Amino acid sequence: MSETILLIGHGSRETEGNQEVEDFADYWRTKHPEERIEVCFIEFADILLDTGLERAAQKADRVIALPLILNAAGHVKMEIPGHLEKARKRFPQVRFVYGRHLGCDELVLKLLRMRLHSAMVSLDLPDPKNTGVILLGRGSSDQSANGEVAKMARWIYETTRHDLVEYAFTGVTYPRLEGVVQKMEKLGMKQVVVLPYYLFTGRLIKRITNQVKRLQGQYPQLAIAQANYLGVNDKLVELMNQRLAEARGDQPTPMMECDGCKFREIAQAHVPHHHHE
Repeated sequence: MSETILLIGHGSRETEGNQEVEDFADYWRTKHPEERIEVCFIEFADILLDTGLERAAQKADRVIALPLILNAAGHVKMEIPGHLEKARKRFPQVRFVYGRHLGCDELVLKLLRMRLHSAMVSLDLPDPKNTGVILLGRGSSDQSANGEVAKMARWIYETTRHDLVEYAFTGVTYPRLEGVVQKMEKLGMKQVVVLPYYLFTGRLIKRITNQVKRLQGQYPQLAIAQANYLGVNDKLVELMNQRLAEARGDQPTPMMECDGCKFREIAQAHVPHHHHE
């Protein structure tokens, strides 16, 4: 059976963000030169979902669609499955398989802890007991997606020596970064690490950088450091290998997404779409 792996990125108005998705695909190909790996995006790019699915279907009997997305909000639960349904009707001879998003995973936790450690090194390794950590996610109208950010913040608290680990969002929902920094200052933190819960760069990462610079001026008594986003690395490759194995049935799948769910179209009609950038 011929197979195409279709990597689905979110898409960014910043070309650097989309290029980093392409860079990750190139890096993944070097690890698995025997695989046919293609890329498309949900929005803000030239090759969008319908085009990506069509290209993948023309070259394979089976297409495995893998969302390169951290948290399962409307894109993962409704938009991608909707495009897959259309593709199945257009290409009935092709089997389309939908893999899991990245989600709260031990490998993502390890990556975040690596980025946190690098930020602590930039602060000359202060006492974690008085260094607050703010896990900063996108924000969504989907409660469970926001809950995944809160869950990861708890995991960081459970596996590090930081006494205060909070979460914040760059948009759509609350709390926001400024309010959480103010809270940490009142609680006696001497340092704060802003830890972006993002895969790649983009307009929001640049916005976060500007916000951190402004907060550094507003709170001169605090040492505020911004950690790097997750980026292209071997642990992300390892996690995508796991998602691929699950989709192929080579290992158990802990959770199925909303592909084929009869309630999805009803939900989609009532949930507003929020552009993150």
